[in-house]
Amino acid sequence: MKGLIVTADDFGAACEVNEAIETAHRDGILTSASLMVAARASADAVARARRMPSLRVGLHVVLVEGRPVLPASALHHLTDGNGLLRSDMAALGALIAFNRQARRELAAEMTAQFEAFGATGLTLDHCNAHKHFHLHPVVGALLAAIGTRFGLRAVRVPLEPARVLEKIEGHTLWRPISLTNPLALLLRRHYRAAGLLTPDHLFGLRWSGSMTQKRLAGLIRHLPSGLSEIYLHPATGSFPGAAANYHYREELDALLAPEVVDACRSPSLRLGGFSDFLSPVPLSVSSGAMTDRT
Repeated sequence: MKGLIVTADDFGAACEVNEAIETAHRDGILTSASLMVAARASADAVARARRMPSLRVGLHVVLVEGRPVLPASALHHLTDGNGLLRSDMAALGALIAFNRQARRELAAEMTAQFEAFGATGLTLDHCNAHKHFHLHPVVGALLAAIGTRFGLRAVRVPLEPARVLEKIEGHTLWRPISLTNPLALLLRRHYRAAGLLTPDHLFGLRWSGSMTQKRLAGLIRHLPSGLSEIYLHPATGSFPGAAANYHYREELDALLAPEVVDACRSPSLRLGGFSDFLSPVPLSVSSGAMTDRT
């Protein structure tokens, strides 16, 4: 038996994103979404999530390239001159590593985001970080330490097996993997030692913003044993702040494609959110079916 979580990131970024997530959950294979609690359309996202109790919602911790929950005056080291979170990730990462006050601000903002999620009344399904910034050892450790105080039980780890991608498109060497994999392996070890669920495999790194129907269907057909997560960025169209090279509408279409939906009907595949795989019953003896839509 194989387990699969299909997640949409940036829930709350824009109404175009929220609409796509609702459509993909009701009519496609989407099982999970990660909420940006300080984003402009977060209230709309929460309202939609309340209408869809079968959609598992987690926290998308935003520490770069976004709006903070706390006032910028309390985040001197983390924000730019416009009151937004900084976009220079390398410089920010070095600052966090060596500046005690920056780490205090970081912990305060992360705590505020978990508190804001709790205030929505939604059940916390999982957590991950925008731009996978939790690969930074300080951020990763704080996420676990703070998150568990708010009931966190599952976290994404950005570790993608290239051998599966090669079955779909042949040679897919991607240089950033050689830099991030050692950090991801350490992060997974840390989280599992802390009792947090982390999927065995993640897909969406190499094809972020370009998860076509062919790629998505191929991933589902070639899923390795164990628990996998596939993450995407669907939207009904362009929106303020959208990445110029992301094919948002195509990713929504992939989630709705009959070929993809049919691939998920395999009796050997079980779909759900992170919380649906917290049971001690192993996948090898679990009964699988498409998640019911409400």
